Amino acid sequence: MADRNWREEAKAVMAGADEAVVADLIKGAVDLHVHSGPSTMPRMLDHLEQVEEAAKAGMRGVLFKDHYYSVGPMLPMMRRLNPHPEVEMYGSLVLNTTVGGLNPYAVDFNLKSGTKMIFMPTAHAANHIRSNHRKTRLASNVQLMKPYMITVVDEQGELLDVVKQILDLIAAHDAILSSGHLHVAEAWALFSEAKKRGVKRMIMNHPTYGLHSELADIADLAKLGVVMEQSACLFVDSRFNVFPPEHLKEQIDAAGPENSSIGSDLGQVDNPSPVEGLRQAIRLLLGLGYTPAEIRMMVRDNPARLVGLDADQKAVAAE
Repeated sequence: MADRNWREEAKAVMAGADEAVVADLIKGAVDLHVHSGPSTMPRMLDHLEQVEEAAKAGMRGVLFKDHYYSVGPMLPMMRRLNPHPEVEMYGSLVLNTTVGGLNPYAVDFNLKSGTKMIFMPTAHAANHIRSNHRKTRLASNVQLMKPYMITVVDEQGELLDVVKQILDLIAAHDAILSSGHLHVAEAWALFSEAKKRGVKRMIMNHPTYGLHSELADIADLAKLGVVMEQSACLFVDSRFNVFPPEHLKEQIDAAGPENSSIGSDLGQVDNPSPVEGLRQAIRLLLGLGYTPAEIRMMVRDNPARLVGLDADQKAVAAE
């Protein structure tokens, strides 16, 4: 399949989409995987510019992710400056070496500062480093210190005690747990223990890209309660496109639309914007035969449920 032009295939599948339908389906969408800036890596727009684009599209929320710092503590200031309060902003923390790796103190502080999602290590996960021996897609403008490799399991494959402590913090705050870039074998240990400890909101990002998940893993993890988030950038007209359209369909069908979500995973330079990437993903889903109701489930309802958007709004209304 190496000689296939998957970007052209994606364009062909998207070509017949009704733009009025696309515009309607992106309304209310919640993107839980936005790489806007500032960052040590080149970004095409900053966090508030991303909210501006989301507001124009009628979206309901965005979650900011940076591999090296948390936006969460800055959100009160950003909300004061944001002219679009109808678009909810959420922060996340990635447990890479820049925050001390598997650091429960950083998790505790960030969750108490309003951070909504805790990612296990990404660029500094042992799996990521071992799987990325040729060239990283997480290149930074700033030369950071060489990281140590982080794993969440011991030599016997048992989850580390410090990770269990982090899971307890996530459960206590009813936050979202992401497996980051852990190997699927580590993710199984993580999510199984998380469920036992009362974590109710769990997500796996781009399960077959770098995480080595099989379709059977996707199906079984979905049954465990893990939402399978597909990264739009891997399938649409993006320089990160590495999969054919049918691979997206295989993964969604394995989990079921009711257990799937779509995140743009965009914000990098020389790529579509996160909002445009989400539009392209909607066009692709329509071309793959998914109904408007199924697409709304994946771009709106499931991510909104993960961040508790409807519950938060109901609580405010009750006050």
